[in-house]
Amino acid sequence: MSEDHSLEDRIIFVLKSIYDPEIPVDIYELGLIYDIQVSNKKEVKIVMTLTTPNCPVAESLPLEVKNKVESLKEIKNVDVVLTFDPPWSREFMSEEARLELGFL
Repeated sequence: MSEDHSLEDRIIFVLKSIYDPEIPVDIYELGLIYDIQVSNKKEVKIVMTLTTPNCPVAESLPLEVKNKVESLKEIKNVDVVLTFDPPWSREFMSEEARLELGFL
């Protein structure tokens, strides 16, 4: 279990290196990552959203997430699922992100 936990921590670390191009906050702190599942076979499923359905990076951001997470050597496969249910809202942002953007 601890091995999977550390792998999830490394996935989160990678996700924190990906920024929304319009907002100076990483996608994890922004609350765009809804779920991360790691199977025993080291297959990863990431459920994510975008700030709006017509976000200019709707095509490229999920692909960037997939490619960067797949770069972790133990991971066999990454499935990125894009959803708008529930729609993203400011409440999903971490306190750190809200502070950074002046929402606190």
